[in-house]
Parts: sequence; C-alpha cells; structure tokens
Amino acid sequence: MVVAQSKPDASAAPSATLRIALAHDWLVGMRGGERVLDRLAVLFGPTDLFLMVHDASRRYTPALDACTIHTSSLQRWPGAAGRLRRWYLPLYPRAVESLRIEPRFDLLISTSSAMIKAITPPMRCDGSGRAPHLCYCHCPARYLWSLTEDYGSGGLPGRLRRAGFSLFGNRLRRYDRQTCDRVDTFLANSAHTARAIASCYDREATVVHPPVDTDFFTPEPRIARGEHYLVISALEPYKRIDLAVHAANALRVPLRIGGDGSQAAFLRQLAGPTVTFLGPLDNEQTRHEYRSARALLFPGVEDFGLVPVEAMACGCPVIALHRGGAEDWMADRVGVTFQQQSTAALCEAMRQFESAAIDAEACRRNALRFDVPTFDAAIRRQVARILEF
Repeated sequence: MVVAQSKPDASAAPSATLRIALAHDWLVGMRGGERVLDRLAVLFGPTDLFLMVHDASRRYTPALDACTIHTSSLQRWPGAAGRLRRWYLPLYPRAVESLRIEPRFDLLISTSSAMIKAITPPMRCDGSGRAPHLCYCHCPARYLWSLTEDYGSGGLPGRLRRAGFSLFGNRLRRYDRQTCDRVDTFLANSAHTARAIASCYDREATVVHPPVDTDFFTPEPRIARGEHYLVISALEPYKRIDLAVHAANALRVPLRIGGDGSQAAFLRQLAGPTVTFLGPLDNEQTRHEYRSARALLFPGVEDFGLVPVEAMACGCPVIALHRGGAEDWMADRVGVTFQQQSTAALCEAMRQFESAAIDAEACRRNALRFDVPTFDAAIRRQVARILEF
C-alpha cells in the first residue's frame, strides 16, 4: 500500500539536542540526490556522513563540506570515487557492510538510489536497542529492478553491463530486498517511487517531494526565449537522451544539451547539425539555459525529476513523457506530454507544442508547490513522527 503525501507542519520540529547521522550512496558530484542530502545536512548538520565512496578532491556545499565523512572499504579500490564506481557494483554489499556507526546517535537518515539503505543503524546511546532508520528513497536501484535493459544499451559498455547484470543481478536483488528490514520508515520522492518501493520491497512509503530552490530558479523577463529546445541531464542510458537527439534530427530543430555522462560520445555520434552539446554546466549557466529555451525536453522515466521543475520555476515549459515523477508535477498550461517512449511520440508532442496554450506564470506557480520550506516542514514532521515527539 502507498501512503499519501504528508502535509507540511512547521510546528513539528525535532529537538535541537538530537544527534542525527546521515548516509548516502556516494558523494562524487551534485545531482538531484545530493541536493536532497545537502538540505538534510542544512537541517541536521554538521554531523557524521557515511558514504560508500567520496571524491575528496571536490568542494560541494557548505553544509556537506562541514560534515565528518566516513567511507567504506570500496574507497580503497582504484577509480571507485570516479566513473569506475558503477563497475564495482558486485562489491556494493560488502562496502555497505563495512560501514560502522558508533552508538551516539538518536536517528539515522539515509538517502538512497543504490544500496546505502542496507547500512546497519547504530545502537542507541542508552543501550536500549537500535536507533531508528529513516530512508529517503529516490528509487529502488534502477539497474537492478526497473531499467536493467536501458543500462545494458549503448555500445560495448552496455554489453559489458548487461553481462554483469546477468552474472550478479539475482544475488544483488536478494540482498537489496532482504536488507530493507533495516529501514524503519521509507520516504519516497514521488508516487511513482512509492509504488516501486511497494513492489520491490513490499513496504509502505510516504511521499515527500524533493526541494527545488525556487528562490534561485526564477524567470528573467529581460532574457528573450529562443527557438531552440533544451535538455539538461546526466548523459546516461536510462535518461533516453537519444530520443531527444533523434527528434531534433528528424524535425531539423535546434537542440542544446547540457550535461555529461557515460553516453556522451555515443550521443555525439547520433547528433545531426542542429544539436549542440554544452558539456557540464554550473547553476548560473543552467538557469540561463532554462530562461532562454523555447521548451525543455524530458524523454526519460524519472523517479521525480528536479530538472523540469527547475525549468518551470524559470517560466520554461516542458515536453515530457507522462510517466514516473511527471505524474506528480505535470499540470495544465505548463507544457505537453506524450505517452509512448519513442522518437515518433516525442516528435508529435513537439508539433503539438507549436499550438499549445502555455502560460509562463502557470509554470512558475506549479513549481512553487515544491519549494524548500515545504520540504523542510515535511521532513521535520517525519523525524518527529519516527521519534514519537
């Protein structure tokens, strides 16, 4: 069963004397999961942060950089804190089991899209049993449960991943399911994720949407919208950026793609002359792209999808596959949806967009439903509930 989204209650705030440990799969960049982690570190830090791997050469955010970092046995493997970390997938269970949390915390909060939810919670300070574990689940691991086929695409790397899933997938799925009893309460970032938690783990989850910085992502009337379409994404197989590239090629329309990832070279080979790759973008550059694009293309199945909500906060409409998290954030007059994950369906949606009734102010109002204060209040309420304040 899926529990309805919790109502924010700013009055339900945990005591300032609480000691709350945080856990996250890895800290090697700043994507959607890390933005949630950062907000938790703002609310409950500085504190101890437990990770499978950490790229210590980077600076992240003031709240995350102030935390005391603990890493797993995987940290010692060559390239584990870089792009090679996903190739160490069979070692994830051993890595998580190697993490030990001292008995000086009242609560453990993990944020997981891989296996960190399997971390063993610490003993309570008073010796009365284990501290409760609240898991903010971005998704049950996609490459194990829902998108194995997508991760197995994309040339030689895809074929190697496919072989790995065939060898280790069943064992890893068993471990992932068996260790979900180490979580006392699941939170999900969308109704789609809550359904996946119910299906994969047979557990209930309360929906708490992730925070969008609507104070930073704002419209700018002085910037004129261009004729180009936009993709902002990690260039990974499950994102299905290939559909956007094929659609731009077919319709001969300009498309700008911001981001990097394992499929960057593959996508460049697919791209026609109207497609421009921008590479990794910082926040200011991303905001400018949102403010100046004709529309954002969002062809993947995302568990929530911070990017389209950020775009709407800047008044940018969205053309999105109506599956996954899009069911939670799509609304009237903010864009166009399509039902089939195909180039033809995306092309048709882009044609429909030409005559669609779009309202930039409606885009902005829709995004404000997911602002930071709403997230903060919901998390505080869940912490108070699990600790029975």
